[in-house]
Order: sequence, then structure tokens, then C-alpha cells
Amino acid sequence: MGKISKVASVKLIIGFIYQDKPVFDKLKLPLQRIFGAFDFESAELDFNFTDYYTPEFGAGLKRKFVSFKKPIRPEELFKIKLYTNRLEQKSSSSGKRLINIDPGYLTLAKLVLASTKDYAHRIYLKKGIYAEVTLSYKGHSFQPLEWSYPDFRTQGYLDIFNQIRGLILPEK
Repeated sequence: MGKISKVASVKLIIGFIYQDKPVFDKLKLPLQRIFGAFDFESAELDFNFTDYYTPEFGAGLKRKFVSFKKPIRPEELFKIKLYTNRLEQKSSSSGKRLINIDPGYLTLAKLVLASTKDYAHRIYLKKGIYAEVTLSYKGHSFQPLEWSYPDFRTQGYLDIFNQIRGLILPEK
């Protein structure tokens, strides 16, 4: 029988998809009030990997990732996803969201994302929230998995998560 050990804290990351940057700017403030200061904010990236969000958000979408300095417990992920879903709804206009907010966490070994959608590779957490390992760290970089979204397969995204990973490496 294996010995149960204490679970380490993890680095909270959040991905955003939006059309208008002021929506992101407005919503980052309540996130920082709850989860603390960012220690990383990516450049604004073009999001043109799918048309899935176009009917709701329109064309010309942007993507941004942030990470937070203060670690979280991995079991908090479902609560964070429920909170970000409420933020999305509060910022909606005419019944349509203006932003997609996807929380997850990063460890030295993996990137885990939260989802409201079940699928073969997702594990149920609680209250309708699932989690999936989206990237794994092998060699000297994060690597996509067979189910990783097309954007998470790009070198630009892998570079972002490798940079965030560097923030949690122990001091030498």
C-alpha cells in the first residue's frame, strides 16, 4: 500500500478569449482581488484556431494568459471555475458572453484545465466541473497530448507555459 502524502500547492493560470480588450481589463480586477497579483501576463495573441466562439463573440478574437503569484490548492479548481463562470455571466450583454475565462493550474509536470464539458479524457471534480491534463512536461518543454486543443499545440503557447513553469522552479 502506498503512503498518502501531502498534496503540493499549484500555480493558478487563467486563459481569456475576447474581442474587446476593455472587457479583459475590467474583469482582471475582481480576479486579482480574489486570487492576488499576477506574476505573468502574456502578450495579446490572435485567436483564430476555431470558429466555435464566433457566433457569440464575433470575429477578430484575442487570447491572453495570466498566472498568479499566490499558489492554490488543486482541489480548489472546481470552485474557481464556478466563480469564473459567474464572472462571464455578469459581463454578458444581450444574453451573450463577452469573454471566455478558462482557469487551470500548472505544476512542474503538467497543465490542468477546468471544463464544464465531459469527455473520455476528463475527470469529474464536483458540481458539474471536470478537469483534464492538457499538456505534460517531458524533456525540456511542455508537450501536447492527443486531445490538446490546436492552439495549445503551438510553439507560442508552449513557450508561455514553459515561461510560467520557470516561475515555480526552486531557486538555485
